[in-house]
Amino acid sequence: MLLDAVFVLLILTNLILLGSSLLSASIRIVAVQGAVLGVLPFLAMAPDRLGRVLFLAVLTVALKGGVFPWLLNRALREVHVRREVAPLVGYSVSLALGIGLLALAFWLGGRIRDIGLGVSVLSLSTALFMMFTGLFLVISRQKALSQVLGFLVLENGIYAFGLLVVVNIHWLIELGVLLDVFVAVFIMGVAIDQISRAFDHMDVDQMNHLKG
Repeated sequence: MLLDAVFVLLILTNLILLGSSLLSASIRIVAVQGAVLGVLPFLAMAPDRLGRVLFLAVLTVALKGGVFPWLLNRALREVHVRREVAPLVGYSVSLALGIGLLALAFWLGGRIRDIGLGVSVLSLSTALFMMFTGLFLVISRQKALSQVLGFLVLENGIYAFGLLVVVNIHWLIELGVLLDVFVAVFIMGVAIDQISRAFDHMDVDQMNHLKG
């Protein structure tokens, strides 16, 4: 029951992200996702792996719920951008498409569940929906910071899916994924700062006008 509540909360955070134009609010939502994902190891993994469970939980909350949002908030303060004003796809349309993506995720989750993975349709569908949401945010938003948020949501979905389906993978692989994301966010944060200093904006669409 608690596990189902966690997945419902994750679905709601994704829907909120699709309809939010405030970057600071979106960063907070991603931080909430990270904190919620920190609970998953306790609910999805065997209790005899307590050491590994604690390690993953602490690492997930620290990075996804703490370090990444801090880096993004720091970048947000430096570039003086508060909203995604003109996304490629409007927010009402984004929400409508998000509901469609959620339905697709449940359909795919049911098909994958039939293979016999031993996990619920809700859990699989939530992980897939997070991946779909992350990809959609990367494609449909023009601000570099919004695209970084989309990338993090995508990685959150991959992390949840891996934790549910491939629970026996050695923790070094999971640690490698988290560290890769940490480096990616750090580099993209630096890139955002440099773009802002050079062009006085973070609209990646404007880079199409650059001449070689």
